Amino acid sequence: MSGPTTRLWDENHQDLPFHALEGAALVTRLGSDPERGLSDEEAARRLSRFGPNQLTALPGRPGWLRFLDQFHNPLLYTLLVTGLIKLWIDSLGEALVIWSVTLINAVIGFVQEDRAESSIAALAQSVRTQVDAVRGGRELRLPSEQLVIGDLVRLSAGARVPADLRLLQVRELRLDESALTGESLPVSKSAQAAPVDAALGDRLGMAHAGSFVTAGQATGLVVACAGASEVGQISTVLRQRQSLSTPLTRKFQRFSQTLLKLILVLAALTFAVGLIRQRSSAEMFDGAVALAVGAIPEELPAIVTVTLAIGVKRMARRNAIIRKLPAVEALGSTTVICSDKTGTLTQNRMLVREIYAAGDLCTLESLWDQESLVANRAMGETLLAGLLCNDARHSEEGGLVGDPTETALLVAARSAGLDHERSLIEHPRRDAIPFESERQYMATLHGSARILVKGSVEAVLPRCLSQLNATGSDEPLDDEAIHEAVASMAGRGQRVLAFAVGLAQPQQPSLEEHHVARGLQFVGLQGMLDPPRPEVIAAVAACRAAGIRVKMITGDHLETALAIAGQIGLGSGDGPLEGLDGPALTRLAPDSLASSVERLDVFARVAPAQKLELVRALQANGEIVAMTGDGVNDAPALKQADIGIAMGRGGTEVAREAADMLLTDDNFATIEAAVEEGRAVYLNLRKSLAFVLPVNGAASMTILLAALLGLELPVTALQVLWLNMVSSLTMSVPLAFEPRCEGLMLQPPRPPRQPLLTGGLIQRILLVSMFNWALIFSLFAWGRHDGLDLAGARTMAVQGLVLAQMVYLLSISQVSKGLHRLGERGWGQLTQAPVLLLGLALALMLQVTFSQLAWMNQLFGTEALSLKQWLICALPMLPMLPVALAGQRLDPTTDPTGRELVPVERRA
Repeated sequence: MSGPTTRLWDENHQDLPFHALEGAALVTRLGSDPERGLSDEEAARRLSRFGPNQLTALPGRPGWLRFLDQFHNPLLYTLLVTGLIKLWIDSLGEALVIWSVTLINAVIGFVQEDRAESSIAALAQSVRTQVDAVRGGRELRLPSEQLVIGDLVRLSAGARVPADLRLLQVRELRLDESALTGESLPVSKSAQAAPVDAALGDRLGMAHAGSFVTAGQATGLVVACAGASEVGQISTVLRQRQSLSTPLTRKFQRFSQTLLKLILVLAALTFAVGLIRQRSSAEMFDGAVALAVGAIPEELPAIVTVTLAIGVKRMARRNAIIRKLPAVEALGSTTVICSDKTGTLTQNRMLVREIYAAGDLCTLESLWDQESLVANRAMGETLLAGLLCNDARHSEEGGLVGDPTETALLVAARSAGLDHERSLIEHPRRDAIPFESERQYMATLHGSARILVKGSVEAVLPRCLSQLNATGSDEPLDDEAIHEAVASMAGRGQRVLAFAVGLAQPQQPSLEEHHVARGLQFVGLQGMLDPPRPEVIAAVAACRAAGIRVKMITGDHLETALAIAGQIGLGSGDGPLEGLDGPALTRLAPDSLASSVERLDVFARVAPAQKLELVRALQANGEIVAMTGDGVNDAPALKQADIGIAMGRGGTEVAREAADMLLTDDNFATIEAAVEEGRAVYLNLRKSLAFVLPVNGAASMTILLAALLGLELPVTALQVLWLNMVSSLTMSVPLAFEPRCEGLMLQPPRPPRQPLLTGGLIQRILLVSMFNWALIFSLFAWGRHDGLDLAGARTMAVQGLVLAQMVYLLSISQVSKGLHRLGERGWGQLTQAPVLLLGLALALMLQVTFSQLAWMNQLFGTEALSLKQWLICALPMLPMLPVALAGQRLDPTTDPTGRELVPVERRA
C-alpha cells in the first residue's frame, strides 16, 4: 500500500510534504472535509482501491528453499561431494557420518533464520487498534485497518495514533513518541505547519502512527497509511534488509574457500602422481579421497556449534540472551557500540535533580533534611507549587499516573517530606488554566486564596514583579541571577521549569488568563532530566579500556544528548564533547559523513533512516558495529548492525525481534559482560583450530608424500575419519568449556580484517603438523620393520598420534599455566578442568576399543597391540612437549594476556 497511498488528489502544492502544508491546502490536496470527513462512498472506494491500513510482510521464500540455503558454503559443498564419492565406492558408513555433520548444522541455521524473520509480524501487531473517526458528519468507531487517506480522526488521552495524521485542531495535545523518535518527554503538539526540512521530532503539526496520547484532544486528517507511514517505512527497510554475516561467518567463508582450493589441488596431484608411478587408478582414487577426507576438518562445524552454544549459556547467566549463534563471537570483535539514549543509557523516567530558590542552587538530595526547607522557605514554596499546580495523581496500584514531568514534581515534593493528600486538603483547587503549547504555562486557583503558576522560564518570568527570599519576604526580582541559574541547569541537560505565586481575591470562583498576566511573585526553579543509569558510567569506562568506542544515537535534543554524554563519560577527553543533529547530518556529503561518524560520539534528533545510515557508514569504515535500542525506530539499525542488542524487559517487540541479543535486565553494563564472553568464545575457537588442524595437516601430508614417493599409505581414509570425527572431536570439545582469562577486557579489539588463521597460528599449525607427520611415518615404519603387517603398523601410527595429541591438548588448555609447577598448585590447576579430564579419559577409552576389540579391528582395518607396542606408541609424547611449547611461543593462543585463566565461578 506504500506506493498508492502517496498519490495526490490535487496537483497544487504537490512538492510540499504534508507537515509543511496549512489547513486549507491540506484539505484540498486530500479531497476531504475538515468538519464532515469523507463520505461513506468515497471511503469505501479508497479502501477498495488502496487496501487496508495494515502492515503486511512480503511473501517469504518456501521453507524447503530456505533449508537448502543453509548448505550454501564451500566447505559443506566439499563434504557433501566427499560423502557422495564414499557412497559411490561402497563406503556407506563414512558417507552417513559426513552427511550427518552437515545436516545438523543446516537444521540449526534454518531454525535461527525462521525466528529472525518474525519481526515484521510483530511490527504489524504494534499499530492495530480502534479509532474514533468522522465520516459524512457522523461519529464512528472503526478498526484502524479501515482508515484511508483523507479520513477525519479524533484523538483523546490514552489513545494510540492509528495512522500518520496532519493535525487540524489541537487542545493541550501531548504525544509519547519515544518509540519512534527517541524523545524522552511527551511532545506538545499544535496545528502549525513545520518547515519543509524539519526533523521528524520537530514536526509538531503531525501525529505519527504508533504514538500514544498522554494528554489532551485533537482532530486530524489521515495523510499516510500502512507502508507509507513513518512506522511503515521502517517495516519496508526491515523487509529489504538482508541479514549481514558476522565477522566469524565471513572468516570461515574465506577459510573454507581457501581450504577447498588447496584440497582440490592436492587431491588431483595425489591422483596424477600415482598414475605416473603406474599405481592402479582405483588405489590412487582411494588415496585422493583419503587425502580429501584427511584435509577437511569434518569435526570443525560441530566444534564451532558447541563452542558458540556454550557461550550462549554463559551469556544467559549474565543476563544476555543470544538469538543467533554467530552473534556470540561477533560481540567479541566489536569495535563500536552505537547506543540509543532513552531507556538504554538513561532510566527512561524524569527526575528532579536541582532546585533553585532565593539565590541558592542545590540538589534534591540535600533537601531530605527538613532543616534545609526551614532555612530557605522559598525552597519549600517551590516544591509546594510543583505539588499543587499538577494534574498527575496516585493510582489505585500505588504508582503515579500522568505526564512524566508532573510525576517527577510529585516525587520531588514527596522526597522532601511534603504530604500530597494533606497539601490538597489545605489548598483545595477551585479552577485551573491547563497547559497549552502556545501559552507554555499552567495555572491553578486554590481555596487558600493563592494562584500557582508553572511553566517555561520565558513564559513565567515576564509575569513576575518580585521574588520570594529565604525568610519568606518579598524582594525585587533578580532577573540576571535567575537566568544564570537557568543556563547552569540547562547546561547539565536539565529541563527547567519556573514557579510563581499570586494572590487571589477572597472567594474568587474562577481563573482567567488576565489574573496571571502580571504581578506574580517568583518562587523558584526545578530542573529535571532522564538520569543516566548508575552502572552505565563504569560500563562506558570499561568499554574504553577495551578499545571499544561508545556512540550515542538518539532522537532527543542535541543539548540534552551532549549533557548526558558528558555525564557518562563519552568522548576521548581530549577536548570539548561535540555532536551533530539530524538536519546537519542530512546536509553532509558522503565523504564528510564518513569522517564525522568516526570523529564524533553524539548524534541527536536523528530520524530512523539516519540511524541506519550511521551504522552503514561505520561499517563502511571497517568497524564492527553493535547497536543497542528499544524502540520501533531502532529496528532497522538493529538488523543492519553486525550485532543488534535490544532491551528484553522495556523494549518494543519489534526491536526484540530484529535484534541478535536481548538484555534481560535492560542494563547497558550487561553489554560489557557479553563482550568479554564473546572474546572468550573467539579465543576458545582459536584453540580448537590450533588443535584440530595439525591432525588434518599431518594426515594430508602423509597421504600426499606416500603418493609422491610410491610408498604404502600409513593411514586409510576410514582411519583418518576416525581421527577427525571421534578422537579429535572428543578432545577438542573440552576447549569450548575453557573459562575466560583475566585481562581480556584490557586488550584492544581484534582488527576487523584480521584473518581467522593469523601468521603466528599458521606457523604453529605447520610446526605441529610436521611433527605429527614425522610421528606417523616413524611409527608406521617401525611397525613394518618389527614385522607387523599393514594393519598393525597403521594401528601404531594412529595410536601414537592420538597419545601425542593428548600432550598437545594440555599445552593449549588453561592447565598449561599450572602443569609446569611442581606440587599441589600445579595439579590443582588440572583438577579444576573436569571437562578436559573427561575428554582425555573418553578419548583414551575409545582408542583402546579402536585397537583391542575384534569388531573394531574388522571395521577400521586395525590390530590389537601388545603392551610393548603401546609403550612404543607413547614415546612421542615426550618430544611433543617441547614442540607444543615452541608452537605456543609462535602463537600465544592459549592466553594472549599473559595472565592465569580463572574460572568464572571462582572469580564471582
